[in-house]
Amino acid sequence: MELASVVQTSAVRSGRAAVSVARSLEVASQLRAAILEGDDGRIARLLSDLLRVRGLTKGQRVRLQSRALLNLVHSLRSAALNDELTGLLNRRGFMQTATRMLDLALRDHECAHLVYFRLASGDSTAAPDDGACGRDVLLRRMGNFLRDSFPRYGVYEVLGRLSGGEFAALTPLAEHAALGPLMLQARTPESGRDAPALPVQIAVARFDPAVPAAIDELVHEAAVQL
Repeated sequence: MELASVVQTSAVRSGRAAVSVARSLEVASQLRAAILEGDDGRIARLLSDLLRVRGLTKGQRVRLQSRALLNLVHSLRSAALNDELTGLLNRRGFMQTATRMLDLALRDHECAHLVYFRLASGDSTAAPDDGACGRDVLLRRMGNFLRDSFPRYGVYEVLGRLSGGEFAALTPLAEHAALGPLMLQARTPESGRDAPALPVQIAVARFDPAVPAAIDELVHEAAVQL
């Protein structure tokens, strides 16, 4: 009986812990949305809800609140460095991550390649009445194109959306920075689909560890080529 009681108690605690984790993630997600929308009333209600969770001890409520706020911090940190539309790093995230990659390249005396992409200001592939929706589709296609073209992103390569129609990739691999294959891929970006070509211009700047340059200098060097 004692063993059964211990097992039951353990199961109850485990169940409560799972509920606590799920609830903290839910509240963190709602808080993040409220903060990004500037909804002060909703933020206040969510924080108040965290203080009145029923069925938990004071210690469990404190842990739930701490976990929810920690999840919120991680979520906001991610939002501060990533572009929600394309899923790539935003300018700030790209510059920070690419700078660390260049530091490693300099330390190891290795070259790197900054590939700069500029979408045409007017999307000739979209219907005139598509408006912002057509532009968003084009930007998402560009994000997918970059992920396909630089399959080692997230580990050895860095991808980012720098501004409205500006994108960049930093790679240590010269073959991934070859203009010919990239332009060819841009003409048929979605393999097996009848998709129009991406209206994109591409330029490359090389990082030489013997004459090191900062990431913003490489971006500028590539941009002025177009």
